[in-house]
Formats: sequence, structure tokens, C-alpha cells
Amino acid sequence: MGDTGSMFLGGLVASLGFGVNEPILILIVGIIYVIEAMSVVIQVLYFKITHGKRIFKMSPIHHHFEMSGFSEVKILVIFSLITVIFGLIGIGFVKNL
Repeated sequence: MGDTGSMFLGGLVASLGFGVNEPILILIVGIIYVIEAMSVVIQVLYFKITHGKRIFKMSPIHHHFEMSGFSEVKILVIFSLITVIFGLIGIGFVKNL
């Protein structure tokens, strides 16, 4: 997608969260982004604290799954399902406001 497309989507998600006065929705709907970012933070912190040991084979987490033998299609399907589930949770949250 590139930087331009991802920046647009990130801005869209953020503006929608603030547009409905519920910025916490950004974390709910964008849970995969949060997981990907946190996997990098965890990997770097653990690497520095333990002087070279790793939690994941590679970060971000989708690369860990690739190195563990998951196909790209399987990772895509799993991440997409997680996104759809948390998107529905977010929609239910907005409807209850």
C-alpha cells in the first residue's frame, strides 16, 4: 500500500474515533495495529534488558508467524478475522452510546 495509503487509513481511523467522541475506539478497531506495534516494543525492550535474547523470532509479530511456518495467506486471514471481530465490537460500542 505504501506510506501514502497507510497514512490516509490511519488518519481516517483517528478522525472517526474523535468524530464520534470516543477515541478509545481507535484501540478497539485498530487492535492489529496495536498488537503489531507492541510486539516491536516488547521485542526491543526484552532484547536490551536480557542483552541479546529474543521473545519473538522476528518482529513485528506477523514476521514471527511467517518464520514459524504460517503462510502469508493464513496470517492475512487470521489478522483479517481479528480485525472484523474487533470492528464489530467497535460498531456495537458506538450503537450503545
